[in-house]
Amino acid sequence: MALVKTKDGTEIFYKDWGPKDAQPVVFHHGWPLSSDDWDAQMLFFLAQGFRVVAHDRRGHGRSTQVGEGHNMDHYAADASAVAEHLDLRNAVHIGHSTGGGEVARYVARYGQPQGRVAKAVLISAVPPLMVKTASNPGGTPTEVFDGFRKALAANRAQFFLDLPTGPFYGFDRPGATVSQGIVQNWWRQGMMGGAKAHYDGIKAFSETDQTDDLTAITVPTLVLQGDDDQVVPYKNASLLQAKLVKISTLTIYPGFSHGMCTVNADVINADLLAFIRA
Repeated sequence: MALVKTKDGTEIFYKDWGPKDAQPVVFHHGWPLSSDDWDAQMLFFLAQGFRVVAHDRRGHGRSTQVGEGHNMDHYAADASAVAEHLDLRNAVHIGHSTGGGEVARYVARYGQPQGRVAKAVLISAVPPLMVKTASNPGGTPTEVFDGFRKALAANRAQFFLDLPTGPFYGFDRPGATVSQGIVQNWWRQGMMGGAKAHYDGIKAFSETDQTDDLTAITVPTLVLQGDDDQVVPYKNASLLQAKLVKISTLTIYPGFSHGMCTVNADVINADLLAFIRA
């Protein structure tokens, strides 16, 4: 397996496909999944002649199941370790959900200062802040995330069936066409990772204020989200991201779910390609 060892000894698994002299498109996955969640995008962009790269976040997938460092600072540093190891330049960084938070912090703290990033994409992403606070009244009540933690600790395997069967892909909506393969693949990816990483990750994706990360981004940024996202409410996410990022393009898809990269891959891939080539 291709692995990068970080400064704290964590081994990060990564995929690196395609011509090494082609423009890199780098994918950052959501919680609690792995780089496998980007199969539809990586194969598509590989066929378009790009170099495609994706890694498993620490504690997720095939990366080390460490007990510590499950926060946005380490997520971004680990992503940078992969980019530096492969010497990726002129790269487009695409992040989904928690991976969108990882992209925002990576671009702001590492990618731009090192001159490695050409563009960024935030898809159904968690910034600027998910949890409801006095200064973020449109956020999700903390009790929701407490429920996630309780369900994960009580029966992670069942919880990781309930999420993809229900709100993640909108399979709980009337008339939805449910794919058992997609549900089982979500479960497979989730159960490959460590329970500690997933438990701590809930705090990372819900309580990290990334307002400063967004305002620091100066590269062209595409912001995408569905208006039927039941996991990350778009009015407190993509609409605010587009306002905070200096050079942003916003697309809201009517009826699309949180997992639109998978269930609506044809639409998302075409829009990503148009943005990258623009």
